[in-house]
Amino acid sequence: MNALKSVFNFLGRFLTSTRIVVTNLITFIFLALVFIGLISIFIPNDRSIDKEGKVVILNPEGVLVDQEVQYSDFQFSFGQVEQIQTRDLIKLIQSISKDEDIPAVLVDFSGLSYSGPTNLIEISEEIQKLSELKRVIAFSDRYTTSSYLIAAHADEIYIHQAGGFDIQGIGGYRSYSKSLYENLKMKVYNYSQGDYKSAVEGLTRDSMSDFDKKQRKALYDPIWSKYKEIIAQARGISEEKVQNFADSYFDAIGEAAFDNIEAGIEQNYLTGVKSFPEFRSYMIDEFGKDESSDRETYNYITYQEYSSSMKEDKEKSENIISVITAEGAIVEGEISQGFAGSAGIARQIRKAHEDDKTKAIVFRVNSPGGSIIASEIIRDELLQAKNKGKKVVVSMGDYAASGGVYISTPADYIFAHPTTITGSIGVAIAFLTTEDSLEYIGISKDGVQTSKFAGWTPELPVTEELDNIFNNLAERSYQRFLEVVSESRKKDVSEINKIAGGRVWIGTDALQIDIVDELGDIEDAIGKAAALAEISEYQLKYSSSDVSFVETVLSEIFGKLSLPLEKIKFVKASESIYKFLTELAPFNKPSASMICKVCIIETS
Repeated sequence: MNALKSVFNFLGRFLTSTRIVVTNLITFIFLALVFIGLISIFIPNDRSIDKEGKVVILNPEGVLVDQEVQYSDFQFSFGQVEQIQTRDLIKLIQSISKDEDIPAVLVDFSGLSYSGPTNLIEISEEIQKLSELKRVIAFSDRYTTSSYLIAAHADEIYIHQAGGFDIQGIGGYRSYSKSLYENLKMKVYNYSQGDYKSAVEGLTRDSMSDFDKKQRKALYDPIWSKYKEIIAQARGISEEKVQNFADSYFDAIGEAAFDNIEAGIEQNYLTGVKSFPEFRSYMIDEFGKDESSDRETYNYITYQEYSSSMKEDKEKSENIISVITAEGAIVEGEISQGFAGSAGIARQIRKAHEDDKTKAIVFRVNSPGGSIIASEIIRDELLQAKNKGKKVVVSMGDYAASGGVYISTPADYIFAHPTTITGSIGVAIAFLTTEDSLEYIGISKDGVQTSKFAGWTPELPVTEELDNIFNNLAERSYQRFLEVVSESRKKDVSEINKIAGGRVWIGTDALQIDIVDELGDIEDAIGKAAALAEISEYQLKYSSSDVSFVETVLSEIFGKLSLPLEKIKFVKASESIYKFLTELAPFNKPSASMICKVCIIETS
């Protein structure tokens, strides 16, 4: 017994000592990194990057966003998606195009995701401008529609012989579960306002409504036409041939698309096939061998290295135009990746309008909508900015629909891209009740209440009185939406009602029906804001999520140590995703939302 006790005492001492050593070692390493990082911050790094005669490898990976999201708790989460700001990527491409030291650019955008078609088209157009000034070569092991819209502008397009090659049109399928719920003896209650408000059709129907088909076709056709136009002009073929290729070839598994690749070469979509060693040899022949490398490779620099050599344009002015972004589904709370948190956005707007130097706010909206109260909170703060004399200009991105329209209404002027998806002026309220299902399997509900509706849940029947309450809620919410938009657009409610009903509109049509004032990008919106504020000189201030001073210093340290934050990712969108989906879940308590599910178009 004493021997056994001695063994356990030894193990306990050993584990305690090991824990102390490991903890101290980790602490020492962390402090050493911080010390080295601080030295690198305060001692300038004069090392210049030799870029003369080198090919820039432009192969961004992650998701393209209008404004990256940072978090106040500095939570690291390895394996999450890197955020690349659209303005940074555009600035990079434009800088390369003007750089006489750079002979060529190698592009591979197969690892980049886009928030929507507008985002994709904007980058494609920048690569087209680049190709007019630089030799552009594309090489990848697979091309999807989105990555090919970039590669199409290249002088040469190579693909691995066993790669994937696919050009697809826009569209898809959604699930309809009305019969399922009937079979499960569940009742569906739908109080949504607007014939085109199709967000809840998955609950209420077994097939797509004619209204939804009509509005989707009105969106998909012009966007697909734009895709075909880009490819046709870049490759010197007709749009009809692009359509024929999309109809004739399908890459089912994303690799080994031998027939597609052969047809792509024959029809001038592709230049040829090369293995990775063959492509390296080709690039060495074209641009020379990198004698400084311990590997056999060509002269190149990464786009990250090139970006670090770019000089920052620091505008100095007493006048500020604040650029604030609402990106993703509108929810209550803080901003997170893919979610426009009303508390965080309202705080940014308030900070801007409380600064006397702020002369105007450019509000970038890239959202399909969401929570009603969250939308109201954002709108309230924008109205407060206007009350203080600040000019507000909205720039609509890929999406500015439903709640995205609602938060845009305080604007003095609204821009949209030609392919922006907007409208969806309506309210979605639908839920399931399970009283019959529970009764069928032998579960009953009973209790005591001190008020008529205390304790009601979707496990209980909807009485006639409750039915009237839900219906009134939906009607009142929709009526307020119409009134807010009509006031903003200076039209009668009856006029807005004609183009509302939950219907979505593409940017060019939105201009015709006067939902927006002009077609243009965010640069046009900034120019308009300056004009409205009557200022000729100004500096732009992009609002981002709040981080503490310590977190800012740590971010700078990791960047100086070549451990950029895209490698030490702290994206935690899962909490907001769970919250948002929970709010919309049909089995939860009923809730109203201004959300447009039609708007989300995948850019595969």
